[in-house]
Amino acid sequence: MVENMQVKTYKNIKDISKEEFIMPGTAMCAGCGGLLALRLAYKVLGKNVVIVNAAGCFTLLSCYPYTPFKASWIYTAMACAPAGAQGIRDALDVLIEKGRISKDEDLKVIVLTGDGAAYDIGLQSTSGAIHRTLDFYYFCYDNEAFGNTGFQMSSASPYGSKTGTTLPTGKYPVATEQKKKNLFEIWRAHKPPYLATVSPSHPVDLSQKFQKASGFKGPKLFIVLSPCPPGWGYGASRSARIAKLAVECGIWPLKEAIYGELKHTYIPKFKPVEEYLALQGRYDHLFKPMKQDKIIRQIQEDVNQYWKPYVDTSHHKDFGSSEPTTVSF
Repeated sequence: MVENMQVKTYKNIKDISKEEFIMPGTAMCAGCGGLLALRLAYKVLGKNVVIVNAAGCFTLLSCYPYTPFKASWIYTAMACAPAGAQGIRDALDVLIEKGRISKDEDLKVIVLTGDGAAYDIGLQSTSGAIHRTLDFYYFCYDNEAFGNTGFQMSSASPYGSKTGTTLPTGKYPVATEQKKKNLFEIWRAHKPPYLATVSPSHPVDLSQKFQKASGFKGPKLFIVLSPCPPGWGYGASRSARIAKLAVECGIWPLKEAIYGELKHTYIPKFKPVEEYLALQGRYDHLFKPMKQDKIIRQIQEDVNQYWKPYVDTSHHKDFGSSEPTTVSF
């Protein structure tokens, strides 16, 4: 149930706090979209948090004896971050019940994980934590591969993308043939209090969602689009642009679900997916030496099929055009 409806409303960028809870100078890649999103989320959640970090790219944030966090941090193996979060949450509850700490000293428990653990290795322990109604935030920075160990394919890797283990060949020009697993729907089937997708290119939407989630007790999921310059093959200065294009092309829908009830928080302009694909080296095999029109059309069609139940496209012959569409909920 909603515990506190007196929540701050984020209407524009000026409403976002200027205070920083993650200091600069980390070992993360320049232009990491996931790190930008985590900085924004931290501004909403505040310093009274404890981060349970599943092994992955963000393990590089805290390298003993140095840490950029103004809060507590604990490292776990890829498969067991939600179990670690359970132990911390239980310990905090016991300490509060015994009067060892006050409620004002309570901490928000955050699991920080990449898509490799979220979609694959840690899915079992995550499902168990949701089933137990563990009160925690689950922050998945989704760079669509196992980025920390060579950018190998994960089940979050999109169809048609190139990874370290799915390289295009003459026989398999598509590179990654599998389609991306739908983690949002897997979580939604559990009917947790709150889940959302967010993007660092839309900071107000992101901030509003984290603020709204703070009014719920129980599991809260955030799947964060995390552009990855070295893995996706683009210059570090383009991360925000690429993240925004993913949203505007309809590839990354911004949405939320409260106890399973779905709502899209932003309706994009539906630019052609080709604009998004052409900026990234992981898709360069779709454009040279010969353009792979069939594969690009399939990616566009997958986006079209996703949006058809939610958007009225009757006035538009080409759903992948740059013209805005009318909303039909």
